[in-house]
Amino acid sequence: MALNYVWIAFFVIAFIVALVKLVVLGDTAVFNNVVNGMFDGAKTGAEISLGLIGVMTFWLGIMKIGERAGMISLFARGVSPFFSRLFPEVPKSHPANGSIIMNFSANALGLDNAATPVGLKAMQELQELNTQKDTASNAMIMFLVLNTAGITLIPTSVIAMRMASGAANPADIFIPCLIGTFISFLSGMISVAVYQKINLFQGPILAFFGGFIALMAGLYFWLGSLPPDKIQLYASLLGGVIIFAVIVLFIVYGAARKINVYEAFIDGAKEGFTTAVMIIPFLIAILVAIAAFRVTGCMDYVVNGIGSFVAMFGADTSFVPALPVGLMKTLSGGGARGLMVDVMNTYGADSFEGRLACIMQGSTETTFYILAVYFGSVGIKKSKYALVCGLIADFVGVVAAILLAYWFFGSTI
Repeated sequence: MALNYVWIAFFVIAFIVALVKLVVLGDTAVFNNVVNGMFDGAKTGAEISLGLIGVMTFWLGIMKIGERAGMISLFARGVSPFFSRLFPEVPKSHPANGSIIMNFSANALGLDNAATPVGLKAMQELQELNTQKDTASNAMIMFLVLNTAGITLIPTSVIAMRMASGAANPADIFIPCLIGTFISFLSGMISVAVYQKINLFQGPILAFFGGFIALMAGLYFWLGSLPPDKIQLYASLLGGVIIFAVIVLFIVYGAARKINVYEAFIDGAKEGFTTAVMIIPFLIAILVAIAAFRVTGCMDYVVNGIGSFVAMFGADTSFVPALPVGLMKTLSGGGARGLMVDVMNTYGADSFEGRLACIMQGSTETTFYILAVYFGSVGIKKSKYALVCGLIADFVGVVAAILLAYWFFGSTI
């Protein structure tokens, strides 16, 4: 329901702003620009969905092998002490647990192409347990919000873009991004837990956070002293090894269990194709609304308004030029990436603004995109408080990114 109101608001606000530009400013091209932007958004939504067909057909085929061989159940049992506390509605041996942990693992390593199909598979498995098929269950909301606030251990793409922009030390945003994404993840978890009355002060949950902090420290000591090109190389290598090892493990384990792995793959691939096609209308709907909001300049008005408000209190406004990256990331990952590069080109890759833009890119997620794709894949129309919690995580992530940038690279706030 919240997404429905947001969708309407995007169009209404965009129309009012465009009308004002036409009547007051005499901008006769504004409505044509908006229409062209919406058509481009629709085209982008279809291209993204069609682009997912290949990887989803392949990956869900592999997942079907793991499911029939019992490998997913093994994953589920391994993570049940932690996830059973966050997803009390999901049976401990249910395959959704294994899909969820694989999705989080792929997201943490920055493997978006692998994370999306596994996440959609997890959403389908959670839908099987859902008693109201058009309404998001508690487990589905928790999964989606944690996905939108997903932890990224190594922001390899951001480091690569900083290298291309001529940064002296492209990996200097590594630690701030790591801390920022953890804060965003924690805030998303807490917000959903408050709605669902989940007690987070339990041994397995506290052990998870302790383990993650230890993992962050280990990555810091391993990668922190390496040159940026080596960080990118080792991070990419680690991700590739893990994904290919999982694929081979599923196939070999399935063969050892004497299942027909080829037949299982085909059955899963059919599901992947169907899911990719089902996403198209949901994704087009949200991207068209975002395009209308962006092309009319509404995003710029929001950013400038925030800057003026902060300046009223005499606070430093150095963060304002990078703020569009954080706001756009909620709407479009590709749009935020373009804005990040633009900020680095305008102010310099090693400027405060350039570094902050990179930290925002590495600390937040595309909430509206994930909401449309994941819920759309299973026909969820009533998202309840999922959007609210996802935006809370995004807001905290943006604020954390700003504070971390001042802490690491600025002098005063």
